[in-house]
Amino acid sequence: MVPTSEKGRFYAFGRVFSGTLRSDGQKVRIQGPNYVPGKKDDLFIKAVQGVFVMLGRDVESLEECPAGNLIALAGIDHFLLKNGTITSSETTHNMRALRFSVPQFIQVAVGVQNPKDLPALIEGLKIFSKSDSLVEVSVSASGEHLIAAVGEDHLATLVEDLTHEFVKVPVTVSDPIIQYRESVGAESAIQALSKSPNRHNRIYARAMPLGEELTRGIESRHVRSRDGFKVRARLLADEYGWEVTEGRKIWTFGPDATGPNLLVDCTRGVQYLNEIKDSCVAGFQWATKEGTGRQCNADAIHRGGGQIIPTMRRAAYAAYLLAQPVLQEPVLLVQIECPETVLGGVHQCVYVPVQQSLGLPNALHAATSGKALMQSEFDHWAAIPGSPLDKGSEVEGIVTKIRTRKGLDPAIPELGRFYDKL
Repeated sequence: MVPTSEKGRFYAFGRVFSGTLRSDGQKVRIQGPNYVPGKKDDLFIKAVQGVFVMLGRDVESLEECPAGNLIALAGIDHFLLKNGTITSSETTHNMRALRFSVPQFIQVAVGVQNPKDLPALIEGLKIFSKSDSLVEVSVSASGEHLIAAVGEDHLATLVEDLTHEFVKVPVTVSDPIIQYRESVGAESAIQALSKSPNRHNRIYARAMPLGEELTRGIESRHVRSRDGFKVRARLLADEYGWEVTEGRKIWTFGPDATGPNLLVDCTRGVQYLNEIKDSCVAGFQWATKEGTGRQCNADAIHRGGGQIIPTMRRAAYAAYLLAQPVLQEPVLLVQIECPETVLGGVHQCVYVPVQQSLGLPNALHAATSGKALMQSEFDHWAAIPGSPLDKGSEVEGIVTKIRTRKGLDPAIPELGRFYDKL
C-alpha cells in the first residue's frame, strides 16, 4: 500500500500477472489474505476507480494496463490491509503472500491516556498498519494493542509516525518487548497422560525436539503442510531420517497449521481416532500458539470437542514440561563497517541476542564518534542457558515477566496441573 496525496488513503501497488486491467469502472473481486475459494469471507466485489503508473514521485493515469506491468490502483484501499489478490474470475485462488526475510522480534504495547480516545487509537492503527509493509499490528488476549517491528530504530520511527501522523490523541507506549520461543531440549522423560473432564477419555503424549535442520526446513517452506502426505513422508525420510510410516501420520503443523511443530499419530489399533482427530488438532494448535498457563471450560460430551480439545492441550503441556523445557531467543548477525582509525574498538562481525542489541547503535556511535555503520539481520534462535523450572534462574525471571505482563499468575504452572495419574 502506497500513501496518496489524500490523508489516510492509499494506492494498492502490485503487478498484473494475466489479462488487462481497465480504469473504466471495471468490476473486480478483491480477495483478502483470509479468503477461501467458494466462500464469501474476506471477499469484496468493487469497481476500480483508477489505474496509475508510478514514475518516481509522479503518478500518471492510464486507461488500461496489460500483463507484466507494475501499477497502482485507486479506490480499493478500504478493502485491503496489506496484501491480496484482485481478479475478475470466480475460480481464481489467492496468490501466495509476500514473506519477508526480516522477522519482527521487537514490539511495544500502545494505549491511550483517556479511555474515550480508544476509538481514535483503533482507527489510527488501521491506517497506520497499511503505511509500512514490515509493521505488524495485533491485539493480545489481554486486550493490548501491539506494534511489532524489525529493529529498535525501525520501532522508534514507527512510534514517532504513529503519535504525530496517525493518532491525534495522547498515547502511552510500553518498553520494548522481545518475542521468545518455547522449545524442548530432550524427549519427554515419561509418557504424559491427560484425562478428559468426564474421565471417559485418556490422551498419552510425548514431546521431543525436531532438530535444527527440520525446523529450518519447515520455516523456509521446504517442508510444507499443504504437500500430499506421501510426498511429505518421502521427503522427511530421504532428507531428515524419518520413518516413512511416521511421516504419513502427521496430523498437523502448529501453530496456524504452518509452524515448526508437528503432531504425529503414533498409535496402533486404537478405535475412534477419526472421531477425535479434529479436536486433537485444535488442542495442539491452541497449545503451540499460546504456550503454558491458560485455562478453559469444557462441555459434557463423551468424545466431543469440549472433552478432547482441552485434554489434548493439557497433554501437550505435560509432555513439554517433561522434556527439559527451554526458552529460545532470537540472535542477530551484526556487521560493522568503520575506518581503520576506530577499528580497535569494534568487532567486524558478531552475533548479538536481540535483547542485548537494544541501545547498541547508540553505544557504537559513542564509541566510534559516529564513524561506524552497523547493519544487522536475523541469523538463528539460541537457547538461553538454564531452565524455566529452576527457581531464580535468568530464564525463570524472563518467563515470570512475560506472564505478569499478560495478566497471568507469575508462577509457572506445575506439572501436576496438566499430568493425570492412572
